[in-house]
Amino acid sequence: MLFRPVRLAVQSVLLVTTCLSVAASAQPRQTMAAVLPVPDNIPAARDVPYPGTVTLVVDATDTQRGIFTVRETIPVAQAGPLTLLYPKWLPGNHAPRGSIDDVAGLKISAGGQVLPWKRDPVEVYAVKVDVPQGATEVTVEFQYVSPVSNAQGRVVMTPEMLNLQWNLTAFYPAGYYARQIPVAATAILPAGWKYGVALEPVDPAATGTVAFKPVSFETLVDSPMFAGINFRQETLAPGVRLNIVADTPEELAATPDQIQKHRNLVTQATRLFGAQHYDHYDFLLAITDKMGGIGLEHHRSSENGVTPGYFTKWDEGAGRRNLLPHEYTHSWDGKYRRGADLYTAEYSQPMRNSLLWVYEGQTQYWGYVLQARSGIVSKEDTLAAYASIAATLDKRPGRSWRPLIDTTNDPILSARRPQPWVSWQRSEDYYNEGLLIWLDADMQIRELTKGKKSLDDFAKLFFGMNDRDWGVLTYQFADVAAALNKVVPYDWNTFLDTRVNQIAPRAPLGWLEKGGYRLVYAAEPTQWWKNNEKTAKNTDLTYSLGFTVGADGGLGQVIWDSPAFRAGLTNNAVITAVGGKAYSGDALKTAVKDAQTRKTPIQLLVKQGDRFSTVAIPYFDGPKYPRLEKVGKGTARLDTLLTAR
Repeated sequence: MLFRPVRLAVQSVLLVTTCLSVAASAQPRQTMAAVLPVPDNIPAARDVPYPGTVTLVVDATDTQRGIFTVRETIPVAQAGPLTLLYPKWLPGNHAPRGSIDDVAGLKISAGGQVLPWKRDPVEVYAVKVDVPQGATEVTVEFQYVSPVSNAQGRVVMTPEMLNLQWNLTAFYPAGYYARQIPVAATAILPAGWKYGVALEPVDPAATGTVAFKPVSFETLVDSPMFAGINFRQETLAPGVRLNIVADTPEELAATPDQIQKHRNLVTQATRLFGAQHYDHYDFLLAITDKMGGIGLEHHRSSENGVTPGYFTKWDEGAGRRNLLPHEYTHSWDGKYRRGADLYTAEYSQPMRNSLLWVYEGQTQYWGYVLQARSGIVSKEDTLAAYASIAATLDKRPGRSWRPLIDTTNDPILSARRPQPWVSWQRSEDYYNEGLLIWLDADMQIRELTKGKKSLDDFAKLFFGMNDRDWGVLTYQFADVAAALNKVVPYDWNTFLDTRVNQIAPRAPLGWLEKGGYRLVYAAEPTQWWKNNEKTAKNTDLTYSLGFTVGADGGLGQVIWDSPAFRAGLTNNAVITAVGGKAYSGDALKTAVKDAQTRKTPIQLLVKQGDRFSTVAIPYFDGPKYPRLEKVGKGTARLDTLLTAR
């Protein structure tokens, strides 16, 4: 028997426990959901021939509304499930950019019977359909309703011209490598229009409806078309053509000297690489402010979009003329030689961009070299461009936390959207910092060999084998270092690793001293800088106040931790007044000079949203514009690099 006090205590405990149990049972339970596995319902690609030839007809005559009407016939070997894929991971975009959202009116049929289709809930670029018994083919019909304004995406069709990218207008059967699916394509163009394309027409004289000889789906995607009412074609070399479309016929007025410089580009590139990796090549050049701009490489062609004035304002437009040398170089670097993790069997497979500092970075390097060697851009303007690139990357604060290799992920991470603080975030720096790395490598080779060898020797060794082979030869990091070692023995693994994979407080600028130049900041900009400001319609004070500003006073990029940044300015604010007077670019430049003399802060009236504020920037060091200054006399190594071969 328990004593009473103990008994009471036990009863109290039981009472409390009971109350807690009742209270707990009154609370809602936290249900743990079952997690469904993510199914993979897409047939794995096989490297075997597809049983039959796909026929693709694209009606591109509705130029007023920008609608491509598509009819595609796909042979099938048996009844049952069929998965059709729309290209998602696109070569040259380095990211999943397929515009499946602009596919509308999709209808799939067989033997005159409309078949129900269903989009895969995981891979939304895939549609599934059941092929009925007895069917030998399915017909796919849809409209590609292309953007009609920049707010909707890139405009690819106007009343004067169009850019037919076959990947926008075709599905392909899953389960096969793209190179194993043959396609016979036909384009229906507006009456009177001419075209440029790397595909071979069945009838070279055909206009309007143009049928092309069958190619693999991989080659079709790699062979876009430019077409237009204002068209000019020039032969630059045997098998190499320059196809020009323009908003107006006046923009086609290239002089013989200008065309000769483009011929020089082909000559200099083939001398550089020592081989060609195409059976024929078509430059596609659109001079337009109506169709969307583009710079996209292909094995036997390139898409190049520039604003009006490419030929007619030649002296002002050096900054835009790097495009063709860059994209042409990609025929060797990027298309023939390609990073192994970037090449995929078909377009639903993710691409990996770890070697873009070669693919894009060395292409950027050769693009600038070839623009100078060909005369498309002068040596002086090329040196001025080098100065701007070197200054930008050397003073980019984002390099303090982010290595260059990580920027190769930017096409996927940011989808090439504008970045709010690009100087701190970094954005695809593998292009221009890649250029600096290869300048460093070139000058290192010249120094090690006392000028007997250069990166030209690497180009012939790494890109120049197998003349006229236009397949794909992949490589990895070790292959790049090994090829450099064949040019001249050196610790190239460490050389590349420290510049690509490691955080570096300074940009790779060893090429400057070895090349016979130094980077300086002058009070007056180069002519190249002035022309770029004029073309961009902005005032560029990046290296003084730390921002660019448009003609309307709108701030572009404000450099992280610059004088403007520390004063509180941000992107998309608007400068309405300078020193109490209405904003103008000239007034701002004058204020920078006056502040240096008077040692008084620059006073700005700034509008941010619906608020106005006065901002004082205590900057007193005057105008600063980067340029390269030669050290010593005579021909420097950097001069030799840019001299025609």
